[in-house]
Amino acid sequence: MNQQPPYSPLPEADICYRAMQAKDARFDGRFFVCVTSTGIYCRPVCPAQVPRRAHCRFVPSAAAAEAAGFRSCLRCRPESAPGTPAWSGTAAVVSRALRLIEAGALDNGRLETLATRLGLGERQLRRLFMTHIGAGPQAVAANRRLLTAKQLISDTDMPLADVAFAAGYRSLRRFNDAILAAYGMPPGALRRTATPLPGGSIRIRLGFRPPYDFAHLLGYLRDRALPGVEQVDAGHYRRLFCLDATQGLIDVSLASDGRALEARITPLAGGGILPVRQLAARLRRLFDLDADPDAVRNVLGDDPLIGPRLARVPGLRVPGAFDGFELAVRAVLGQQVSVRGATTLTGRLIARLGTPLATPVGGLTHHFPTAAALAAGSLEGLGITGQRIRTLQHLAQAVVDGTLDFSPGTALASLTSLPGIGDWTAHYIALRALGEPDAFPAADLGLRKAAGQGTPVSARYLAQLAEPWRPWRGYAALALWSIERIASGDDHV
Repeated sequence: MNQQPPYSPLPEADICYRAMQAKDARFDGRFFVCVTSTGIYCRPVCPAQVPRRAHCRFVPSAAAAEAAGFRSCLRCRPESAPGTPAWSGTAAVVSRALRLIEAGALDNGRLETLATRLGLGERQLRRLFMTHIGAGPQAVAANRRLLTAKQLISDTDMPLADVAFAAGYRSLRRFNDAILAAYGMPPGALRRTATPLPGGSIRIRLGFRPPYDFAHLLGYLRDRALPGVEQVDAGHYRRLFCLDATQGLIDVSLASDGRALEARITPLAGGGILPVRQLAARLRRLFDLDADPDAVRNVLGDDPLIGPRLARVPGLRVPGAFDGFELAVRAVLGQQVSVRGATTLTGRLIARLGTPLATPVGGLTHHFPTAAALAAGSLEGLGITGQRIRTLQHLAQAVVDGTLDFSPGTALASLTSLPGIGDWTAHYIALRALGEPDAFPAADLGLRKAAGQGTPVSARYLAQLAEPWRPWRGYAALALWSIERIASGDDHV
């Protein structure tokens, strides 16, 4: 069987134009648009009005645009797009700085000290933050303190003095001044407008663009829930997490007004403030909350195969992953077995190498095994083939070594270079764990059967059939998989 190439270096021009119309950040850095009517080249997420199709030329790099005589846009700054030298050389520094700020590096320390820890000058650090984030380090730190304080005031019964210092304020006066300036009322009055949750829990709202079919997405996640780690029932998704040495429980449901998801986060063990921002980002990826259904419908709605299926579930989303490593392990275990079989094998692995809770919460009993535990642990006797065991160990070791981190933009080559991970598995991981909307495992038997109305077509034929669906082939895959219920255990997880 011929394998489908992971991705073309430069998608077809019409595909690029569709992605640019949607201004989807997931395509940022994948290509650049040269506007012949202005002589300027831009990123696909440029806030300027989308030019006419006839005035657009698409190139794979900023260097190619420069060589063609186009000048850089001053609004979207193509030189700082993901994947460009400016980004790859500094984004890791900014990411590390954000983690240090989240840990309180600027609550009690100076910007100069933070810059020294990062091996930079203070001015250079400010410039990097303005380039990548649009705000300086101190503004980011102030916003972190304010949002953390608001969550703690509204959703917990902590004494306000404790809230102030837990959020990172060095004095009650600064805390009071910041809340008054931001919300027009002092902390005490702000608290009287809210109903605290018991047990130190907090509640956050996660918005989305309607329509959004939460029930359909929950059904998909329910069939693939990690035993002991996840539960899906009665309109709720629940799972355990362990982040920044804090263990907790997440319960996600549709908000009463139907306009957002509501996540209740409860600490179970560990110290410090709940990592609210990290958890929110993971949940947005898991529930595909940043998708634009109009952009997807504009491309897929008139397709004779996908359009009718999409019309039946207009709020279709691609189920993502709370943790990329968990999803990748599950994908490997699901190679050439049914969904139920993959769940059984995953449950055995979790029971052996996962971290058990001291006190189980309902049916939630374990945290998923860490990469280190999986790399060093024994998987013999679990019913996993020797080849799958070797693949899992190579996968876990790559995460331990830092050569694989499942961040958005991770190249498929970093997955397919691992023994036992081929094109199908890589595309499945890209679709769900990396949030790649154009990933499409064309070799999947379920997709091939759906495309052939019950009789499998070839992977090559399906890949050709799917070309007009780009850059939203992932949504087409979900339409074929789940709406037709062909994915009852054939060939994908």
